[in-house]
Amino acid sequence: MKIKNATIKDFDTAYEYIKKLWDYNTYDYETTKEVYEKVLQDENSFAFFAIEDDGTFHGFCHGDYFQTFWMSGLTCYVSSLITNEEDRGKGYGVKLLDHVKKLAKERGCKAITLDSGLPRVQAHGFYEHYGFEKSCYGFELAL
Repeated sequence: MKIKNATIKDFDTAYEYIKKLWDYNTYDYETTKEVYEKVLQDENSFAFFAIEDDGTFHGFCHGDYFQTFWMSGLTCYVSSLITNEEDRGKGYGVKLLDHVKKLAKERGCKAITLDSGLPRVQAHGFYEHYGFEKSCYGFELAL
């Protein structure tokens, strides 16, 4: 298994992962592609896949770096992390997080943070097993 940085050619694959991760949302293809292109061009964002040498995709991860007073410095935020349902428990999620950890350390981040939807109990266990701790409640206000 290896990590492959996302490219514009990978959008259709990323789009399928994005739709699965937030299956309660409706995603317009062109609008999502525009956001994806912006992520790829943003030096404070990252996006990559877990793939096999034969090109089989097993997972997707996206996130951003930002300054925060809370951590008194740079923080790495994982916005998206998903593996194929049939691949869960095979180490792909760990490989994706290991790569995030490597990138965050290289950038000098103080912490890695993420949000996980309330119904995603299996994911919560995965993150806690990896070493994440519950630190807050997340809130959102749609505009």
